[in-house]
Order: sequence, then structure tokens, then C-alpha cells
Amino acid sequence: MKILILGGYGVFGGRLAELLADLPGLDLFICGRDLARAEGFCTAYRGAARVHPHALDRRAITEGLERLRPDLVVDASGPFQDYGAGRYHVVEACLAAGVDYLDFADGADFVSGIDRFDDRAKAAGLFVLSGVSSFPALTGAVLREMAKTMDIRSVEGGIAPSPFAGIGLNVMRAVVGYAGAPVKLRRGGRDTHGIGLAESLRFTVAVPGRLPLRNIHFSLVDVPDLQLIPRGWPAITDIWMGAGPVPEILHRILNLLAKARAALRLPSLEPFSRLFYAVLNRMRFGEHRGGMFIRARGLADGQPVERSWHLLAEGDDGPYIPSMAIEAIVRKLVAGERPAPGARSSVDALTLADYAALFDGRSIHMGFRSEAHEVPLYPGILGDAFDTLPPALRVLHGSAAERRWHGHAEVRRGTGLLARLAAAIVGFPKTAARVPISVAFTPGKDGERWTRDFGGRRFSSHQSRGTGKNDYLLVERFGPLRFAMALVAEDGRLYLVPRRWSAFGVPMPRFLMPYGTSFESEVDGKFCFDVDISMPFVGLIVGYRGALEPG
Repeated sequence: MKILILGGYGVFGGRLAELLADLPGLDLFICGRDLARAEGFCTAYRGAARVHPHALDRRAITEGLERLRPDLVVDASGPFQDYGAGRYHVVEACLAAGVDYLDFADGADFVSGIDRFDDRAKAAGLFVLSGVSSFPALTGAVLREMAKTMDIRSVEGGIAPSPFAGIGLNVMRAVVGYAGAPVKLRRGGRDTHGIGLAESLRFTVAVPGRLPLRNIHFSLVDVPDLQLIPRGWPAITDIWMGAGPVPEILHRILNLLAKARAALRLPSLEPFSRLFYAVLNRMRFGEHRGGMFIRARGLADGQPVERSWHLLAEGDDGPYIPSMAIEAIVRKLVAGERPAPGARSSVDALTLADYAALFDGRSIHMGFRSEAHEVPLYPGILGDAFDTLPPALRVLHGSAAERRWHGHAEVRRGTGLLARLAAAIVGFPKTAARVPISVAFTPGKDGERWTRDFGGRRFSSHQSRGTGKNDYLLVERFGPLRFAMALVAEDGRLYLVPRRWSAFGVPMPRFLMPYGTSFESEVDGKFCFDVDISMPFVGLIVGYRGALEPG
């Protein structure tokens, strides 16, 4: 199979070529205006697929189709928002030449208008699919899965790329171009508009049982979903989609510029796109992780419900997700499975199972959450990951009743002056090789109090589910100190990973945050704990481990 990729050495086209590298029956024509860049990409390419560099401007696509005679054209060039009056030139050339067509278009108007070619494509027996990327292919797959158990009324979503993912200049031109401009969407049951990058919300991407992303600031972006999703689900009254690029300081500067443009009716900010492109691709710090979420509200059995889907991508795997939708379609073509003829968006092109197959073997994880009331603390935070815990952990954390467990523990204490002072203030136990321990769990409306008794020496803390920036985290309070921790289920253990902390309600610097490996597990049917609390510049404050059984 011969595939012509316009923009084949760019961000999305290049990653698509890499994803297809294991298919020996493919000839990939890496096309673009700069032959030297195409040749450089092909020289560095490693894989079973054959790559061929070609200089080809999209305006000369007709000549390119005649010369190369591909079976499929993939337009990865963009920005699709800037194509003007001849925006569908490549589509028309493909229909005339009898060639199937896919694109990465993120322009809402471009994708929503592709169905004008539906009759011609069906008559020619060709498929023309537009917007074959995370928005709207993955969004559509998620919402169809959600619709199996609820009637959807409103949808919010967002994508948060890793700061190390890099962003293409054409993408930056598109984003900066609509900053402060009207963005078509549905709100309050009416087709209206919002203001690009001037509307924001915060959300925590938290796949059940995985280390969540930090709470992220998302801003409204102009993506095809805003117009396409209400078409597929007419009962939806509200839809909003955002992006959460980091660093947040640069993101907030864009917010301010977008609001200024809208308020003062300033011209497009597109001339500044190269500046933002250069800065954003140089300010790379923080966690090399990205994610995506979809939150839906609606009705189930006549009752209001809220459900959310979360995706987490670690390291270098995340940046490939936008290209995986086309990868999936190409793999199906190779296997003899063609999309139905016609011209349409990709909102119905793939299922969540298709994506799960692509994510398999990669550090990409996804899961659903339901906002349930009146459930115990830990099951409410962990979601369905709670069911993967060992039985002893489920028994201890799965109850909403007052209870007391007993056992023995080994205690270690730091010997430095500051460590001893900190331990004394909290009331941590003294060093002991073996000491009897009891823990009383007292549930309340806003969480659960844990009162620990180490051989007569008692200290207590209050645990609750975090809100706001601590959403989906366990917040443990020791007097004026609060520690927000992620609950991570891995290899039969439940890890408590510190993420944020505060003193007297004031957020404290992360570089001073207490640290240590703390986890719960099951050994010989008993609930076991291993807690390590250390601080920068102080070292170990206290460590204790042991086992508990129901009293």
C-alpha cells in the first residue's frame, strides 16, 4: 500500500510514519515543501516500512497524485483554519483521482463542512474522513461508551500535553490565531459562541489507581467536537473543550491577551505565534506526563449522574496519541477492513476498544469514574481500582462504620535535633523493635479520623477526600499541616504518594515537602503497613511498619 503524507516530516505526519514503521508492506511518501527536511527524515527513519522523500506543496497535489499514484492521502500539513476559499483543494483532487483521504484537521469549520463531499465519495466508492485525531475520534469513542449507561446532557473535556511533547508551528499558529476570537459551541441548549482561550476551568486527570496529573488549568479551544458532538447527541445542551498547555504562566499570558483582544476588538494575535512557539518549546520543565479527560453529566434511571473518563500518558508515549487514530485505520486497511464510503468526520470512526489495542504495551492508561455519594473514603478516591486491592486492604478501607484494628509495629525515629522536634510536636512514637499498636477509625461527614496508639503513646490525624487543586487526592491533616497524597495501586500494594502540602492553609513549596515511600499491603492474610516520613535537610523523622487485624 502506498500512502502519501503531506507534512510527512512534521510533528503529526512524522509520528504517524513512526507508528507504521513495523508494517513491511507500506510505501510512505514523505512529502512537504522542503525536500531537504524530507530527505533528512527518511535518512533517520528506522523500520520495515519503506519511506521516500518528495518535494510537494499541497497546492500542487494534483500533479503529485498523477506522479506518485498513492492508494491513500493523509493531510498532516495544516493549519486547516488558514486554508481559505480553496480549503478543500486536496479533498477534491483525491476524489478526482480516485484516492482515499484522511486528515488531521483540527479546524472546527473545516471538519464540520466535509460532508458536502459525501455524495461524490459514495458514488466513487471512496472514504473521506476529516479530523482523524484525538479531537473528535477519541472523544466520540468515549462518549459512545458513556452513552451505554446514561443519557448525556452536557460534556466538558480537555487535553493536557506533556511540557516535553513539543508543539508544531502550524498548531501554534492555529491556537494563537483564534485566541480572543469567537468559537462556535452549544450553551444552554442554544448554538452560540465562546471566546477562544478566554474561558477556563481546572481539572485533575486521575486514572483510577494511577498517579494523577497535577491539577491543570484548561482554556477553551476551537476543536471540531464543539460542532460535531451536538449533531450526534441532539439532547446535549452544553459542550466545552479545552487545552491545558504548561507552563501555566505562559498559558495565563495567552488568557490575558485573548481577553484583551476580545474586549478591545484587536486584530488577530497570529503574528506572535512564532514567539510563543519558540518560548513554549524551550520552557520544558516539570513532569514528562500528559493526559486527557471527558466529563459528562446527564441522567441514568431518571436520576442525575456525573461520569468522567481519564487518560494518562507517561513519557514519550503521549505525543503519539493524536496520530494513533490514523494508525488504527491504516492497520485495518492492511487487514482488509475499509471504512464505509462517504465523506464525514471521524467522530464515529473508532471504538474505545480500537484505542485500547493501540495503547497496549505502552505507558498509556485510561479509566472511567462515577461521582458516587455516601461511599467510604478510599473507594471514593480509588474508583474501580479499589477492587484490585488485596482482600485485607479492602476490608479495612471498605467500611463506613467505626472500627478498631490491633497488631504490632516496629518504630524508627530520626536522631537529629529537627527530626526529634518535629516528631515530638506531632506525637510520633519512640523507637521500638516491637510495640503493640491499635488504630481506631472514626468516620464522619467530612472524612475519617485515625487514632493510633503505639504502646500507650497516641497521635491522630484526619483523612478526607481533597477538593479543588487536591481533587482525587487523599488529604491527611495533622493539626495545622495538611498533606495531599495520591493513592496508587500497583503490584498488590497501595502507595501513598505526597503531591502537595500546606501549613495553616498556606501552600508550601514542593522542594520542602516531606517525602518517603509509604505503602499498604497484605502478607499472610494480614493488613500490613510501611510508613516512612522524611524531610529535605532534616532526613528521617519517623518510620514504622507492622501488621493489623480486626479487633
